[in-house]
Amino acid sequence: ALGRGLGVCSTPGCRAVLGEPPGTPERPVALTLGQWQLLTELLRHDPATPELGAVLAPDGSTVALGPLLAGIEAGLRSGGYGPPLGTLDPPVDPLLAVTISEALGTSFLLAQGGYNNATTLGPGGCWDNVENPQNYTLRGPLSPVPDPVAVGAMDGVVLGARLARGPLPVAELLRGYYGTRNGSEAGRPPSSYRRRDFGALTGQGRLEKEVAAVLEVLRTLSPSLELLRDMGTQEVVAVARRAAQEFSKRYVECPAIMPRCMWGARPYRGTPTPLRPPLGSVFLHHTLEPSQPCWTFGACARAMRDMQRFHQDTRGWDDIGYSFVVGSDGYLYEGRGWHWVGAHTKGYNTQGFGIGIVGDFTASLPDPDTLALVRDELLPCAVRSGHIQPDFTLRGHRQLVHTDCPGNALFQEIQSWPGFQ
Repeated sequence: ALGRGLGVCSTPGCRAVLGEPPGTPERPVALTLGQWQLLTELLRHDPATPELGAVLAPDGSTVALGPLLAGIEAGLRSGGYGPPLGTLDPPVDPLLAVTISEALGTSFLLAQGGYNNATTLGPGGCWDNVENPQNYTLRGPLSPVPDPVAVGAMDGVVLGARLARGPLPVAELLRGYYGTRNGSEAGRPPSSYRRRDFGALTGQGRLEKEVAAVLEVLRTLSPSLELLRDMGTQEVVAVARRAAQEFSKRYVECPAIMPRCMWGARPYRGTPTPLRPPLGSVFLHHTLEPSQPCWTFGACARAMRDMQRFHQDTRGWDDIGYSFVVGSDGYLYEGRGWHWVGAHTKGYNTQGFGIGIVGDFTASLPDPDTLALVRDELLPCAVRSGHIQPDFTLRGHRQLVHTDCPGNALFQEIQSWPGFQ
């Protein structure tokens, strides 16, 4: 109620589904004045400054609270908790309408109309300090669907669908989904599977159909978007198809990559050398130190900082050597990234990307989900996005340099992977 009263979910489509927002509520007796001020600051909606509605979740993802809360409310109400949801013509899925389909359709509609050279998706952003986050800053031109809104929308859909099956205390739901704290080693939180779970809920063209339906609904609402008045149904369908495809390509089909600013990277020393993609090789490593897999954002971010410090201060390299590092928390961590020559496979650094998996895999393997993240998500995505060639070769570090890396167990495993040579 506080979020709605402060302008969360205030767009025409959202109001049509959830109803007109209540007035600003008074502070509940259960909240201290400090808690009330914090919530009010987090939830006051201002489209010009979307960073103010974002929080850093324990899993390391930055989540916009607006679409998350809208999805939770829609899920509760469709599950019979609270007043019934509004029905629209043509019919739309209320959960998708209040989280992603209206925002996505509007974003691509504005871009097609050439409004101020509008971008359609993104950007991402950075926190000032991942250990004690206070301020979040977006790193590029703003669209109606910056990365935190996309993440909050996916989480709103996943959690709303869970609540539609039966009510659950929201605090319990959020703790279980994002993980209770950064220091737990109990395994990766469900939120790390958001892309897979959202994709399962919106597969077989459903997102495209819902974006098209909500755009048709917007024609009938006041104030309707001026662009819609001049568009036929087939044009609306084409916008919806492009919006769904681009969203899926960016947020569903490829794994999430934690940018350097999110793990607290030091600056690169010197001037990096650019790579010339697409490259023909991928070289797989284990980190050896740390020897244990990292299961949380906090642990993986610390591991990245430790490795960078070792590579820069002890080895004398310009930066952390790997192109990317894979945690067992479900995320990839950006090292040198897609664009700069790394220091991972001596003599071959310009020819391929170096992928390190956190842990010592001499005698044991990474967990199956971490293996699948590299084999089934990262490598196919890198081909589709033009970073590696379709006929790339995959090799273990030991095949090119005198070393035991990536460990006997992991080296045995990758011999059955596509591209291994």
